[in-house]
Amino acid sequence: MTNPASPHRPLRIGLLTAGGDCPGLNAAIRAVVARVTASGSAVIGIRSGWEGLINGETIPLERDDVRGIVARGGTILGTSRMDPYVHGKGAESVRETMAAARIDCLLVIGGDGSLRTAARLSSEGLPVVGIPKSIDNDIGGTDVSLGFHTSVQIVTDAIDRLTSTAESHNRIMVIEVMGRTTGWIATYAGMAGGAESILIPESPYDLKDLGDRLTQRHRTGHDYSIVVVAEGVEPPPGYELPISVDAFGFSRLGGVGSLIARELERLTDFESRVTTLGYLQRGGTPTAFDRVLATRFGVRAAEVAMSGSDGLMVALNGDRVVEVDLDAACRDVRRVPLDLYSQAGWFFA
Repeated sequence: MTNPASPHRPLRIGLLTAGGDCPGLNAAIRAVVARVTASGSAVIGIRSGWEGLINGETIPLERDDVRGIVARGGTILGTSRMDPYVHGKGAESVRETMAAARIDCLLVIGGDGSLRTAARLSSEGLPVVGIPKSIDNDIGGTDVSLGFHTSVQIVTDAIDRLTSTAESHNRIMVIEVMGRTTGWIATYAGMAGGAESILIPESPYDLKDLGDRLTQRHRTGHDYSIVVVAEGVEPPPGYELPISVDAFGFSRLGGVGSLIARELERLTDFESRVTTLGYLQRGGTPTAFDRVLATRFGVRAAEVAMSGSDGLMVALNGDRVVEVDLDAACRDVRRVPLDLYSQAGWFFA
């Protein structure tokens, strides 16, 4: 699909950040604005994600508006959990804003849910280009998503700090990290931090076996253990997590780490403590990797939009930034390969 904009006149490129925030969003915004305005076209920023697109909250973004933001966490445009197909009337909810702002193509920096919405809008005739961001790293079509590497570094730093207190007290330290349906953060940070076990949604676990291994470890002179748990793993047998939803009707996860810590303490007789890192994983300064990735994604997405193409997502393929079909990228969840998880398993306990 191609958007109706003529390449012979200045274009107006809409830009929004949708869904959960992550490190690197401002670097991507900066890149889009710099590339588009350098070509004589304009960027129309949309505040508060899909909510702003529904409500007509737009602002012009000039080059001077994005100077000095490459290292800032969060997003200067703001974001929300609102979705036009869940909380509005789908494409009809946003057409008026796009027409009023004379937006030729909409750039959506979003995770799996936001990009599925973008793909659906594209299928209904709206010109859309996607930029993948997700600390969960679960978006198909790209080797890595924006924000993932910063989150891994944050969790790895936390593991390093918690290891010293665990060792001092002969404790099992359970660290719960984000990962609703995939265990990318848990796997990478667990490997980098030297965890004795990593529990992820992609692989079943046996707490009795884990308890036996940790008991053996502690009794042979290793006085602490680190267990990293993705928030989306199933609770231990006999336990259920309370079901809750946020203000937009989406389910909330969290708490499985506490249940696993309780069971490990019962099975091993070693004191167990849990640390839930939560939103710490989303905030703060992006790593150099994510700043560079955001810049490359933003520049390429701007070029795709200005070329008149749409229905695409920019992606990292090896070391190359390429375009892939947006709808195809959103069809499958990118899960942790079991061979990677098996490599981590050689170091368990």
